[in-house]
Amino acid sequence: MADIKELNERIQRESAFIDLLLMEVGKVIIGQKYMVERLLIGLLSNGHVLLEGVPGLAKTLAIKTLSSAIQAKFHRIQFTPDLLPADVVGTMVFNQKSGDFSVRKGPIFANFILADEINRAPAKVQSALLEAMQERQITIGDSTFKLDDPFLVLATQNPIEQEGTYPLPEAQVDRFMLKIKIDYPNREEERLIMRQNITSTQVQVKSVIAPTEIIKARSTVQEVYMDEKIERYILDIVFATRKPKDFKLDKLTNMISYGASPRASISLALAAKAFAFIKRRGYVIPEDIRATCHDVLRHRIAVTYEAEAENITSENIVDDILNTIEVP
Repeated sequence: MADIKELNERIQRESAFIDLLLMEVGKVIIGQKYMVERLLIGLLSNGHVLLEGVPGLAKTLAIKTLSSAIQAKFHRIQFTPDLLPADVVGTMVFNQKSGDFSVRKGPIFANFILADEINRAPAKVQSALLEAMQERQITIGDSTFKLDDPFLVLATQNPIEQEGTYPLPEAQVDRFMLKIKIDYPNREEERLIMRQNITSTQVQVKSVIAPTEIIKARSTVQEVYMDEKIERYILDIVFATRKPKDFKLDKLTNMISYGASPRASISLALAAKAFAFIKRRGYVIPEDIRATCHDVLRHRIAVTYEAEAENITSENIVDDILNTIEVP
C-alpha cells in the first residue's frame, strides 16, 4: 500500500503537464474534450487513432494544435484514389550529376501524421501506411529508416460518403488502438466556435512540452498499478465478445460473427492506464475500463447480417457486455 501511495504521488507530479496541454489545446479547440482526451490516450500508449465523424468537426485542427503544443513535426496526407505508396513513404530519385540514386523521404517522416480520409486510398497505400504504423520503420530501396518518436497516426474517415471509397479491411482496422466517433458540438459550444472564427485575431498555440517528455511519460504510464481483479475484468469483457454463452449472453451468439482479438486486451489495459494517468491517478479503477471500452472494441467486433437487419451495432453489443459482466 505504501508503494501505491508513493506511485500515486509521483504520477500526480509527473502528469501535471496534462493540464497545461489541455489548456493550450482548449484555446483553439472548443468542446471536443472527449476527442482530445482520446488523442492523448493514443499518444501516451504509443497507439494510433481512427476517427470517424462528418466534415467540419475540427479533426485536422485538433491534431495540428496538439502537435504545436508538443513542439512536434506535423504532416497531413490527403488520401485520394490515385495516391501511390511512394507518395506516402518516399522513393529513390536518380541524380543526373552524380549518376547515383538518392532517397527522397515521404511525408510519413513526422511525429504526427494526419491520414485524411484513409478509406479513399487503394489497398496498396493503406498497407504501406499500416506497415509504418506497426513496424515504426520504412524501407526505401535497400535502406531502412526508423520513424521519429513519438509517432502517432490519426486516420479519419467520413461516414456519410461511401462513393469512391475503399473500406479498411478488418485485419487492418485492428491495428488502430482506438476508434473514436465524434458528434456535433452543442449549441453553446458552436456559438463560441462561430465567434472565434469570425474575428481577425488568431489564437497562437504555445509549445508547453517537448516530445522527449511524452516519451518519458509513456514509461510512467506503464508503471500505473493494475490489480489482478481489473485484469480479470478486462479478460471477461474481451472473452464475452468471443464466447457470449459462457457469460449468460446467449442473445448475442447470433449477433457476433467474430469477437475481439488479443490486441483488444492489450489495448484496453494500456488505454485504462493512460486514462488513469490523464486523471492523475497511479492506479486503474473499473471506471477507467468502462470509459475506454467502446473506443477499443467498437472496431474489433464484427456483427452478423442478422444483427444488421435488427439495427444492432458493435456499440450495442459492448453496452450489453458491460451491463452484464460483474464489476470488481
